[in-house]
Amino acid sequence: MAWYVYLLQCRDGSLYTGITVDVQRRFAQHAAGKGARYTRAHPPQRIVAVIEHTDRSSATRAEAAIKRLSPEQKRALCATRTRDAHPGRPQGGLLQK
Repeated sequence: MAWYVYLLQCRDGSLYTGITVDVQRRFAQHAAGKGARYTRAHPPQRIVAVIEHTDRSSATRAEAAIKRLSPEQKRALCATRTRDAHPGRPQGGLLQK
C-alpha cells in the first residue's frame, strides 16, 4: 500500500506536512477542522506537494526530514514537486527510500 507525504499551504501562508494513504480525504478532514491541531488553528488553503512512498516507514522518515527544513527549503521542495509532477499522479523520488 502506498503512503504519501503531503504539504499544505495554510491561509496564513504557513506550510503543514503530514502523511496519509489518501491525500484528498485527509485534506477534506483538515479543511473541515477534523484534522491536526495545527490545521484547526491554521486552516489549509491548498495541497502544494505530494510525494509517494512505498510504505509507512519511509513516509514517516521523509515527513521528519521535511519538517526539519526551513520554510524556504520547504517552498523550494514544493516548487520542484509541482514542476516535476504529472497531472493527477503523485510523484515519488525526492526524499523517497
